[in-house]
Amino acid sequence: MLEKARTILQNHYGYDSFRKGQEEVIERILQREHAMGIMPTGGGKSICYQIPALMFPGITIVISPLISLMKDQVDELNEVGIPATYINSALEFDEVQQRLRAIRNGDIKLVYIAPERFESQMFMRALNHLSVSLVAIDEAHCLSQWGHDFRPSYLTIPHFIEQLSSPPVVLALTATATPQVTEDVCSSLNIPRENHIQTGFARENLSFHVLKGQDKEAYLLDYIEKNKDQSGIIYATTRKEVERLYEKLDEKGISVGKYHGGLTSIERAAAQEDFVYDKTPIMVATTAFGMGINKSNVRYVIHYQIPRNIETYYQEAGRAGRDGEKSECILLYSTQDIHIQHFLIEQSEMEEERKQKEYQKLQQMVNYCHTEECLQSYILSYFGDSDEHDCQRCTNCTDERETEDVTKDAQMVFSCIKRMKEQYGKTLVAQVLSGSSNQKIRVKRLDQLSTYGLMRTRTVNDISQLIDYFIAEQYIKASEGTYPVLTLQEKALPVLKGETTIRKKRAKKAKQIATYHPLFEALRTLRKKLADEAEVAPYMVFSDKTLNDLCTYLPETKSEMLTIKGIGQHKFDAYGEPFLQRIRQFKDGA
Repeated sequence: MLEKARTILQNHYGYDSFRKGQEEVIERILQREHAMGIMPTGGGKSICYQIPALMFPGITIVISPLISLMKDQVDELNEVGIPATYINSALEFDEVQQRLRAIRNGDIKLVYIAPERFESQMFMRALNHLSVSLVAIDEAHCLSQWGHDFRPSYLTIPHFIEQLSSPPVVLALTATATPQVTEDVCSSLNIPRENHIQTGFARENLSFHVLKGQDKEAYLLDYIEKNKDQSGIIYATTRKEVERLYEKLDEKGISVGKYHGGLTSIERAAAQEDFVYDKTPIMVATTAFGMGINKSNVRYVIHYQIPRNIETYYQEAGRAGRDGEKSECILLYSTQDIHIQHFLIEQSEMEEERKQKEYQKLQQMVNYCHTEECLQSYILSYFGDSDEHDCQRCTNCTDERETEDVTKDAQMVFSCIKRMKEQYGKTLVAQVLSGSSNQKIRVKRLDQLSTYGLMRTRTVNDISQLIDYFIAEQYIKASEGTYPVLTLQEKALPVLKGETTIRKKRAKKAKQIATYHPLFEALRTLRKKLADEAEVAPYMVFSDKTLNDLCTYLPETKSEMLTIKGIGQHKFDAYGEPFLQRIRQFKDGA
């Protein structure tokens, strides 16, 4: 049976071998055993149920949490010759009935649905007349109350499976699950421990970076300018910050979209479609955007504010480089962002026990920003992954920036905080040091302090960034609350006394992610043209990795082109000849 599975893999997907973990999961499913697969984003989880779906006699139901994603998933399957559909609340009644008829007639092999659909008795009655061979649960961590994205609707899944007329095989899939979450999911779905397959959480093509004490806005604009031909996602915590960043980028003439819960469903759908179809290369969004998004050519993900926990961060960062090409995940750290997350947790309707758990997870996220060990190793350790090898790609593994002595600056900042009796926040401290004529400073007679104007050659913004660095390095503590107050930590005293020095690495400059083969841009333009004609997203034609391989190997015949990973018979029949023609022109010097 595995030989047949490999043939399907080659014909429909253009690959001659399975990735790590895929074969083990598929083998258990074909033996009609329940299983759980934990693989990193881009690790090929969907193939684990799509291939068995073609081999089983009945239909496969795929439970997915995001309605907005289903159309892309179905379009992508249809592009590789696999009959699939989705049923959700966005469809009219008549269209749902039409799709159910197609399923009953055997015209469909995979059906995507949201878990909320199980609340419909009419839908459940319709399912009972169908032969369901496999139930695949995507984003299975949503089923656990200890997961970072627990959804009560997922608790209906075990009951739904029990109601089916004949017991199907069950497959749970996720990219982010701690050992506790894994145990919770397997227990709920009766998945035996020996059928829990974890391939490791490492993403070899991603490099992780944390930037502290730096002008975030200036860095962001510089980064986008250096990578203007690339597609990226910028995450912010609040709708207000998404709107501010969107307007700032739009003012600079940058093609950008926005996505958050304050927009209408039509606006969100349009923004997502423009991004997926490469009409808008950059998306500024809250965490509401992109869960499970299939767009494979996202080259960078920038977190403008700190996420609440490692699970959320790794899932969102993992939307970069799904095609296996080198991509970057950058977190722009500021202590103020921690207070925003504290506020959101405190204002939530979670029970106190869960709030305390969220505070602990947030602290682990903060620790990630401060750690000096390999960032990839820190993440892997969090998920219980035993791979402890340094990645040699992240900030901590590769940072060779020169350092500068900032001891005198630190002494001036620390002295000012002390003379202000540790009763004020960062902005006012920076204004006093810069010699600002702010009315509040005059009213409180802070302009009479000996530290007033000590750093008048620096801007308030520069001094604030320096204070952020000292907070990040734990010389200063910022209190919790809406208006954080600065206090000195014990670590600052030896610096004030001149007993120790502080050296700070120079600001990190943005770099270009990658350079491409001279043919790449021509193939990317051709891909966009063919995708527009077929009304599909460009990555559904060929991934960036496939385009790079075409540039490397320059195939001139059908047989040569079919050896390129990602090009199966179905894809060649649909798009192969125009690409071969363009490659021949390139080799002829045209």
